[in-house]
Amino acid sequence: MDKFIIEGNTPLKGNITVSGSKNAALPLMAAALLGNTPSVLENIPRLNDIYTFNNVLRVTGTVVDFNEGGNQLTINPSNLSFPESPYDLVRKMRASFYMLGALLAHSGYAKVSLPGGCAWGPRPVNLHLEGLKALGAEITMDKGYVIAKAPNGRLPGGNFKLEPSSVGATVNILLAAVKAQGVSVIRNAAREPDVVLLCQALNSMGARIKGLGTSELTIEGVSELQGTTFRNAPDRIEAGTFMIAAAMHPESDLTIDNIDPSDLGHFRQTFDQIGVTTTYSDNAVRVQPPEKLNAVSIKAEIYPGFPTDLQAQWATMLTQAHGEATVTDHIYYDRFSYVPELGRLGANAVLHENTVTIKGKTPLQGASVMSTDLRASVSLVMAGMVAEGTTEVLRVYHLDRGYENLEKKLNAAGALISRVSE
Repeated sequence: MDKFIIEGNTPLKGNITVSGSKNAALPLMAAALLGNTPSVLENIPRLNDIYTFNNVLRVTGTVVDFNEGGNQLTINPSNLSFPESPYDLVRKMRASFYMLGALLAHSGYAKVSLPGGCAWGPRPVNLHLEGLKALGAEITMDKGYVIAKAPNGRLPGGNFKLEPSSVGATVNILLAAVKAQGVSVIRNAAREPDVVLLCQALNSMGARIKGLGTSELTIEGVSELQGTTFRNAPDRIEAGTFMIAAAMHPESDLTIDNIDPSDLGHFRQTFDQIGVTTTYSDNAVRVQPPEKLNAVSIKAEIYPGFPTDLQAQWATMLTQAHGEATVTDHIYYDRFSYVPELGRLGANAVLHENTVTIKGKTPLQGASVMSTDLRASVSLVMAGMVAEGTTEVLRVYHLDRGYENLEKKLNAAGALISRVSE
């Protein structure tokens, strides 16, 4: 098991290039199962979650070829004959549950283990199952597996309102609906860029989806889809992470390349409130922090609100801001495992229910810290980069799930991070 050893206090200068989006790539990979011909997906990051999902696809008989050097993934489902996803793989990553909608649309049958993933918060799949039932699926449970069947091989289609809105459930219902016999409507659908990109990819395969980017998606089912060549989006969460990391040190001057500023939602306006100077171009942003950061409170909400995947990073930045502010998560109430670890570094952070209150500016001191999920891990790395002395971040395998070459990118911009085996 690897750990990071971080020598602080280091500003970030120069350029960092953002990789393709993990959260967008996984639905695209599931969608590729629905084509009659192979699909080629470009700008796919080399991450553990991608490798895991490649193996989930291979179990079904799908041929997967990952050109890692070119970040290109070719998926050929012509030999898909085993519409099941086993526990040993699905438990490693929650997004594997997308196989339920994809296999149901492809084969009229799916047997998928209940999912795993990061160890925080109850994230039930009832919305996924109720949505598929609304499309006409017959759902049963068997020893930790969900079994879904389509009458006569194809779903009839139907209407469903998501309460609350959910990216995962929207994706699963979309995948199932595109090959239904009738018209389906998803109300209160997630509007995240990842969902819009999936709709665009499915439409390029021959699907008929209307309402892209809105909370109501109308899907006219088609009998077959063709493979496609499609480019994955830049990772907006990685972009936001690097922006926040640069803001934490007054001597930073960092340009973040390969981003889509329009995907940042309300984060962009909130970020400017802390006093940074941001200069945007079509696909990049330059971040120049002030001498003193403003303490700005945030509430993590559904898109285009502040992303829950950036709240840990924001809380970490607030340790270096002047004043008191709060971070509240309305998406996942239990996503605060990083708070006691920040305390080990010297942060003044108090957690009450789903809100953490941070008082800054606090000088951080290096220590050994441990994380339990992807975004908590990167927040501790960020803290280590502004802490005096040496910080050890344990269990960095979480980072390998969602950040491609993280330490290499940060080191190229001035960080001092070593990966060593424990």
